[in-house]
Parts: sequence; C-alpha cells; structure tokens
Amino acid sequence: MAFVLPNSTRQFAFNRADHVGSFLRPSIVLEARKAFKEKAHDAEALRKVEDAEISSLIEQERAVGIHSFSDGEFRREYFHLDLRRVMFSRLSSGIKITANNLPGPKQEATTPTISVVGKLKHVKPIQLADYLFLQERIDPSKKEVVKVAIPSPTMVHFRGGRSSIDLAAYPNLDEFFDDLAAAYRAEIKTLADAGCKFLQLDDTNLAYLCDLKMREAAAGRGEDLNTLPRQYAQLINAALRDRPAGMTVGIHLCRGNFRSRHFAEGGYEPIAQVLFQELDVDVYFLEFDTERAGTFEPLRFLPKGEKVVILGLIKVIKNRIAEAAKFAPLEQLGLSPQCGFSSTVHGNEVCLFMSLHGLRILTIDRSPLLTSGPK
Repeated sequence: MAFVLPNSTRQFAFNRADHVGSFLRPSIVLEARKAFKEKAHDAEALRKVEDAEISSLIEQERAVGIHSFSDGEFRREYFHLDLRRVMFSRLSSGIKITANNLPGPKQEATTPTISVVGKLKHVKPIQLADYLFLQERIDPSKKEVVKVAIPSPTMVHFRGGRSSIDLAAYPNLDEFFDDLAAAYRAEIKTLADAGCKFLQLDDTNLAYLCDLKMREAAAGRGEDLNTLPRQYAQLINAALRDRPAGMTVGIHLCRGNFRSRHFAEGGYEPIAQVLFQELDVDVYFLEFDTERAGTFEPLRFLPKGEKVVILGLIKVIKNRIAEAAKFAPLEQLGLSPQCGFSSTVHGNEVCLFMSLHGLRILTIDRSPLLTSGPK
C-alpha cells in the first residue's frame, strides 16, 4: 500500500512486499517471437500473443496478493537492450562474462552491448504503449499500481566505456552524459504525463563496481574507480530531474542473473555512501539472499526516515530481516526476490508456478515483522 515516511514528502506507490518485475516467458510467447524473427508472424500477431499472456499474468500477480503489476517483461529479449535499441544506435557483439555459480560447470555468456554511433536523441515514446496496456487492466481504487522497469542510463556506458561511444559525435564525454540524461528525461516525461506512478531503474553496473575483478576490468578500460560511482549517481539524478512529485522511483541492483547464474560478487560497501546518500531515488531493490552480496552493514548509510530498502531475499526471511534491522530502521525495510525471474528471454531455472509461489510467500511471511511499519 502507499505510505509516507517521516522525513519524506513523497507518498510511496508500492507495497513493502514486492517483486522485481520479470517472469519466465511462456512457451507460446517464445514460439511467437521465433516465428516473428523467421517472418512467419507479423508484429501485430506477436503483440496479440503477448497481450493475452500478459493479461493472464496480471491475474496471477493479483491472486498472490502483489499490488504492483508488471508485464513480466514478456515483450523483451533482454532487460537492458530492447529500450536502448530504439533510443540508441546499434548493438555490437559485446563482451564475454563468466557465471560464477557453484556447484556445477561455469557458464559463459556473450551479452550484446550498445555502440553509440551518433548524437543521442529521444525520437518517440518507447514504453508508453506497454504502460497504457497495463494501466487499463489494474484497479487504482484497490491500491493497485503499474510498475514500469527500464534499464538504468549507466547501462549505456559501463559495458563498453569510451571505446563504444563514437569519438566524432562525442569528443567530450560530458556532452554524451548530458544528452543521455536528456533522452531519459524525455522518456520519463511521456510516462509521467500518462499517469505513471512507479518507475524502476534496473542497474547491474553499480553492483558490478563492488566486484574486485569487475573493478579491475573497468580500471583497465581507463575508468577512475574513485569517481565513477558518483558520476553514475549524477547521471541518474540528471535523468530523474524533472520527475513529478507523485512518481515513486526505485532502483534495482543485482550481480547478474542469466539462467540462474550470477556474474559478480562483493558487498555494497564500495558504493554504499553514494548509493544511499547521493542517489535521488526512493526505493532500493537490493540483492541480499547469499554471501556474495555481503553483510547488511552498508545499510547504515540509509538516510533516516527518507528512503526504503526492499531486501532481496526469500530464504530464512525472518532472521535475515532482524539482522538487517540492526543497521536500518525496520519501517524503512521491505521484502522482494533478489532479482527478476527472467532478466533475459532465456529464463532462469525456475518454473512459473514456483515464481508465483515465491511471491505468495512474500505476502504471507512479511506480516510478523514488516507490518509494524507505516501503512
């Protein structure tokens, strides 16, 4: 439900038991997308299949007691690429990263990255039609709200760095970051004007800056690790600068989630002060379900009575919440899975039933600890 914290003027448009956004794509959606790529389906036929499956998902989200509704990212192939295909120039082959989950063999994935080959410009609304489809199917009188998740603007820079940005278009990166933020502001305005109350930025890069190997790789690309987190915070803040007071903004950090494999390890300490005290967002969806996410100590930087952290954990829920409450007030904590159930079209090693069951656990098991906070 919506609530207000003591030191915040914003009414938060979400429930303290929430989800990140993506769900396992139904096989009928995957088949329709394959047919579309093979030119056996046109875009209208693909959209019709997606519409039907998203409508079904909305009812399933409602049935488990979740109040913020997503489309499961059924229309996307990757959580971070589809929006940027429209906003920016082209995809390149990307960089190879290795998943670290044990036991079992390591998996490698080559994820496409964006190459910026000209001036950045927002030419048309990107998420608007998808938002309106969802908005027409929820009931605000029952405190239901649509959550729109888009990739963080940092995703345009971190994976490729300076080498992925055309030197002729942007000899100076300050202008690049200015244009990038302006493009995001334009997209966010289209959503705000349509009534969007809950926006989420998905950002793996800030979490990657907590991983020793990722930090070494970034330094090797010429990045200054002492200034990069603050530079990214300034970029995000510039992108959000014109959002209306009635829009709640969250940011989701995790260490990668490709077919249930992660790509980074390390606690939030290297970025914690900037993350909590300099980033102009209301809600943090943070991975906390395994040792790779570190301890709860970075929560000590959370401003009192201003922001909320949604703890990404399901296992041993009550004990972990109590541990987190040692470092941040209970009324500023919430609960969610650590990531989406399907950040890419490939999906994680979980079925839709178990995904929904996990959300049902959230809506039930939060009550002994979390209901003591603001409603």
